[in-house]
Amino acid sequence: MLTSELDFNLPGRLIAQRPLTPRDSSRLLAYDRLSGRITHRRLTELPGLLGPGDLLVFNDSRVIKARVLAFKPTGGRVELLLLKRRQARIWEALVKPSARLKPGMVVTAGGPETTAGGSGYPFVLQDRLGGGRWLIANASRAATADVLEQAGETPLPPYIKEKLTDPERYQTVYAARPGSAAAPTAGLHFTLKLINDIKAAGAAMAPVTLHIGLDTFRPVGEANLARHQIHREYYRVPQETYEQALAARNRGGRVIAVGTTSARVLETVFGPESAALEGETGLFITPGFKFRSVDGLLTNFHLPRSTLLAMVMAFAGVDQTRRLYREAVAREYRFFSFGDAMLAL
Repeated sequence: MLTSELDFNLPGRLIAQRPLTPRDSSRLLAYDRLSGRITHRRLTELPGLLGPGDLLVFNDSRVIKARVLAFKPTGGRVELLLLKRRQARIWEALVKPSARLKPGMVVTAGGPETTAGGSGYPFVLQDRLGGGRWLIANASRAATADVLEQAGETPLPPYIKEKLTDPERYQTVYAARPGSAAAPTAGLHFTLKLINDIKAAGAAMAPVTLHIGLDTFRPVGEANLARHQIHREYYRVPQETYEQALAARNRGGRVIAVGTTSARVLETVFGPESAALEGETGLFITPGFKFRSVDGLLTNFHLPRSTLLAMVMAFAGVDQTRRLYREAVAREYRFFSFGDAMLAL
């Protein structure tokens, strides 16, 4: 598949700059894959589209304050985006600007006064990994979690230009396991009331964890999609969730992934190689992929030329997805992280 096939026309005014209140007031485009029927709803209507025996699987990863402003010894500014922990104090990070940096250089977070030897949080640039990525080591006495709490900020995608007044709006209400550099955005629509209404409708909900890293922030750069190198991300599936998914399938219920990250975890664990319940996944889902565990997908509307859009096309069909996105644009749905949602069943 050519990456250009992931393009579509999107007016800039449809890129949502702020979340709606309440969360579940977002619109929902519902698509029946068997009949091809499209209906236009609200997230509050989701329980009515579910049945007894259905299982919604959600990603409980929590976004950390992964974006850190730091200063070189010369006083020049660099931005660190911590993507994945490799060891207790060593992280893989996206560092900008990166071209003139050298291994062994120390950059200090905490303010420009730190370049003169004042208080701050030093990070050592250890190894260049390519594509602006580095291995960096926390050289301060403080734990990295404490450093991020003091000197970091919640990273928002580059297409969101407005400052978020409440950082919790970029967290799901069920976020529990810190580790992501971006939110699992399909889950941002859920409220505690909506969750209770889903359970009252006879459906169940179960968590998995996938810590979201670099690929959310970068478009596909290769002309041929198959040549794109997707980065590996940590995942975990509780034993209870695994058993609930098996039971749902055995009784004829549907397993519905809340977001592409949940779908990626499920297809990793239930794939032909029967992966462990915890590890790292490099699964790249593109058109032609055979889904083995996911019967439904609730997801936001994604960026052109993104791996996430490729996954939606794999699930709903290439031509069908183009039709859904044309319909969403024509009806002025809100796009991307703070936008509306679609449900394919």
